[in-house]
Amino acid sequence: MSAITYIEAIREAMYEELHRDPDVYCLGEDIGTYGGAFRATAGFLEEFGRPRILDTPLSEIAIMGASIGSAMLGMRPIAEMQFADFVANGFNMLVNFAAKVHYRWGPSCPMVVRLPTGGGTRGGPFHATNPEAWFTRVPGLKVVCPATVYDAKGLMKAAVRDDNPVLYFEHKYLYRRLKDELPQGDWIVPLGEARVAREGRDVSVITYGSMVYHAGLVAETLAADGIDVEIIDLRSLIPLDEEAILESVRKTNRVVVLHEDTKTGGFGGEISARIAEFAFEHLDAPIRRVASLDTPVPHAPQLEDAFMPMPADIEAAIRATVTY
Repeated sequence: MSAITYIEAIREAMYEELHRDPDVYCLGEDIGTYGGAFRATAGFLEEFGRPRILDTPLSEIAIMGASIGSAMLGMRPIAEMQFADFVANGFNMLVNFAAKVHYRWGPSCPMVVRLPTGGGTRGGPFHATNPEAWFTRVPGLKVVCPATVYDAKGLMKAAVRDDNPVLYFEHKYLYRRLKDELPQGDWIVPLGEARVAREGRDVSVITYGSMVYHAGLVAETLAADGIDVEIIDLRSLIPLDEEAILESVRKTNRVVVLHEDTKTGGFGGEISARIAEFAFEHLDAPIRRVASLDTPVPHAPQLEDAFMPMPADIEAAIRATVTY
């Protein structure tokens, strides 16, 4: 059994689901003949043919609309946004139709929207944002953010099988940096179940996506100084595994909330609020948030590094929390 990358895990999950269920199909810009902007669907057109692999016009609102309509009729579309930033063009379809159709009329809307997200790849203000928080406040949508090769595959398979619209935020920085061997057979990672990425006793880092990777590197550095960091990988933002967060905070009594999205309005504010509401008496230090600056994503490498949470920022926040 050979190791595969994060993006290969996503590709493998879609490939298996396309074979497993004839109602599953893929659509998006350049996903067929070209194989997708990041080659996630390369060879799918030859394997599955049309109409199961559909190249669409350059219109995100049309992609969303077609996905919703076909999902209501029993299909299970996997729609690709070439970059997560472009989902803004299909925002109305997602929040006013996909999210509400079951509540209003009764039919399910089983669709997955693939959203290549995040910075660290010098994509600039139109190709590197983290817009997950836009959707976490919309009842009816599910939001997942895999941080490992295992979860990239397992969460995708679970998302395809879910009867609700699922926004699948896949981090471009991780695409070919992570590699792992995966189990054989048919398995999923259930939506809404966080995992303890690293056991620790001194401070909890609550995070998701690429920041799980960065937090892990920082935790190894701090271990040399006797600081034992626990890392909670949320995996899903909606549904949120609130109990996993609270259990970790009750254990360590200190918490850093970390994400790559901008601080103001980011999902870290919701996590912090729940900790303050339900675990305040267990805190021995203020909740600290580490996030990107409240600006558009810069294109210049040195500016993007200043904009995003870097290992030094994470380390400083953890040290300040532990020594408070």
